Amino acid sequence: MRIAIYPGSFDPITKGHLDILKTGAEIFDKVIIAVARNSEKKGFLSIDDRVKLIRESIKDLENVEADSFEGLTIEYAKKKGAKVLIRGLRAVSDFEYELQLSQANSALCSDIKTVFLTTKPKYNFISSSTIKEIYLNNGDISKFVPEPVYEFLKSRNVS
Repeated sequence: MRIAIYPGSFDPITKGHLDILKTGAEIFDKVIIAVARNSEKKGFLSIDDRVKLIRESIKDLENVEADSFEGLTIEYAKKKGAKVLIRGLRAVSDFEYELQLSQANSALCSDIKTVFLTTKPKYNFISSSTIKEIYLNNGDISKFVPEPVYEFLKSRNVS
């Protein structure tokens, strides 16, 4: 079984993330979308909320599961039996950072490869940071996030 890990903060998950995830699910037998826990950072959403919202957003993807982890992504991938890390690229500007990360992971474990997947052009500008900024300024985020995320954030009423 070809298992891939799609790691990230997903704070919150966007339609761009889901686009990458769906492509990964077509390529690999199983994809684990894994929310990285970083005790040093305070997130916009709690880890538990992120995982819950991801699970609600991926119900139609039978070979995808959501999880969270702490520590090195490469160690988590080994623990899960994954041989591939999925990284998303929106624009050329993402590539340098992602390349460095990929090379560091390869130095730690050359058996686990990184695959770069690109989003559809209509999602190129969407990032979790952009979503948070729009939301915190009472803008409409409905076209940028999956329905469960939209409903959850709408119920929080930022005003």
